[in-house]
Amino acid sequence: MTQAWLVLTGPDGRDVAAPSEAQLAAALADVYGSKAPVSDDGPGSAVLRFGYDDGLMYEMEVSSGGAVRFAEWSDRDCEIALASPRTMTVPAQSDALQLWRLMAQRQVAKIRNQPWRD
Repeated sequence: MTQAWLVLTGPDGRDVAAPSEAQLAAALADVYGSKAPVSDDGPGSAVLRFGYDDGLMYEMEVSSGGAVRFAEWSDRDCEIALASPRTMTVPAQSDALQLWRLMAQRQVAKIRNQPWRD
C-alpha cells in the first residue's frame, strides 16, 4: 500500500516530519516576521512537501514578503516536473497557512484552482 508523507523544512533548514498546525504556523511566523535567515540566494523561506512513497511529490515554498511557489514532481527526487511551477504573492500569513492546510490535506485540485500567476 502506498504511504503518504508530509515534511516541513523550516527557515532554519530543519526538517519536521508530519508537522502539526502549530509547527506550520510557527514556520510561517518566522518567514513573515523576518526571522528567516537571509542567504546569498535572498531572504529565507519555508517549504512544505507531501507525496507518496512510490510516486508523486508536491511542494509549496513560502518566502518572506509572501512569495509562494507550488511545484509538482513525478517523484521525491524531483526528476520530472509534472507542470511548470506556479507562483503568487500572499501578503497575509493566515492565507499562506490556509494554502499549507490544503497541502496537509492533500487537496491538490483545490491548490491548482487558486489564483496563480502562471
